[in-house]
Amino acid sequence: MKAVLLAAGRSQRMQPVPDKNFLMFLGKPLVVHQIEQLINAGFRDIIIVGGAHNLNSLKALTKSFNFKKAKLSFAEQKNLDDGMAGAIISLKNKIIDHEPVIFVSSNDVVDGKAFDLMKKACSDKKNGSCILAKRVIKYFPGGYLKTNKQGFIQKIIEKPAEGKEPSDLVNIVIHCHKNPKKLIEVLEKTKTTKDDRYEVALDKLIKAGHKLKAVEFDGFWQPVKYPWHVFKVMQFFLKNIKKKISIKAEISKRAVINGNVIIENGVKIYDNAVINGPSYIGQNTIIATSALVRDSMINENCVIGFATEIARSYLGNNVWTHTNYIGDSIISDNCSFGSGTVTGNLRLDEGDISVNIRGQKVNSGMNKFGLITGENIRAGINTSFMPGVKIGSNSMIGAGIIIPYDIPENSFVIGKVDLEIKPNKAKVSNGSREEMMKKLK
Repeated sequence: MKAVLLAAGRSQRMQPVPDKNFLMFLGKPLVVHQIEQLINAGFRDIIIVGGAHNLNSLKALTKSFNFKKAKLSFAEQKNLDDGMAGAIISLKNKIIDHEPVIFVSSNDVVDGKAFDLMKKACSDKKNGSCILAKRVIKYFPGGYLKTNKQGFIQKIIEKPAEGKEPSDLVNIVIHCHKNPKKLIEVLEKTKTTKDDRYEVALDKLIKAGHKLKAVEFDGFWQPVKYPWHVFKVMQFFLKNIKKKISIKAEISKRAVINGNVIIENGVKIYDNAVINGPSYIGQNTIIATSALVRDSMINENCVIGFATEIARSYLGNNVWTHTNYIGDSIISDNCSFGSGTVTGNLRLDEGDISVNIRGQKVNSGMNKFGLITGENIRAGINTSFMPGVKIGSNSMIGAGIIIPYDIPENSFVIGKVDLEIKPNKAKVSNGSREEMMKKLK
């Protein structure tokens, strides 16, 4: 069976976080984890679909990793607005008649048993196609499945309004089609004004008698659609780690390392630093004196400076800090924070924090959520970022100011400080502190 990894998405809802395919988890980009999972599930022929914005990067990335057990090839999706339908149509000349194909989203993160379930279901002669599905408790803005008693799908409803869902069964983008050529024929004839061409084509197949099976899955699943989903994926990877400290790391005898922590080559950890697991410290990162890292993922070449606390946060490569608090935040590559700068992560009323997504406020479902940055950010000393704020790439934020709302990319932000200067009429002490010391005893 051929596997197709769909990686052409533009990550628009993730902004200012760059292409989610290249987010680093445990020292590897997300797309590499996905390829390795397909290989571990037994797939040996894998096509990666990208777009003009990322196809060359995907090709270069896969060359830097050793995938001896599988043959990788690539296809370009020309029309990115056509969603999954456009990706599948781009494979028209790469798919053989009646050759089963499994289509997998590069940013639907699942545990391995999902592929075992799908392979078993696809081998059943009663099923013409199979869609992995999961029952949800809360509303999810995705495709919902209406099924009969035998578990065959009768209709797919893409993004119904909350309260209008036909069931609690949600479509996960791991789909197996035994006759993908027929699917492509129907897709090419299907017209729609919405981003649901693929779903409409499947409805046509169902009405024509095609047996489309919903394969229920109760394991871990996290789609990466919004910035806060990075935390869920980070926690998934951290949950499964075992304590591992490289012999090429330099760790002070006065440092404290608790729980399951991975410390990579070239890491330096200084006196009185504390790392509480589960946490990951990437290559050549420095954890300075009296720093605290807990439940976080810190990637390569970072500096966690003196007296800095990193709590439940994701840091990309080359992030520099000094006497900072970074809590429940997502910090992209090449960002630097001046001394005393902090991220607020809790509203005064302790309510859920909303984030501006493409002009609309979206509830993150989290009551602790800090800063989201793009790449190449510089923040001055004693700056405060309010919860859920986003800073666009290539921006500089001045010192001593409060940032209560989003900053677009390529911005230079300064704040005005009005000082009133007048003659001093108060008596200045001669420096003796004897009376004060007596009060302290």
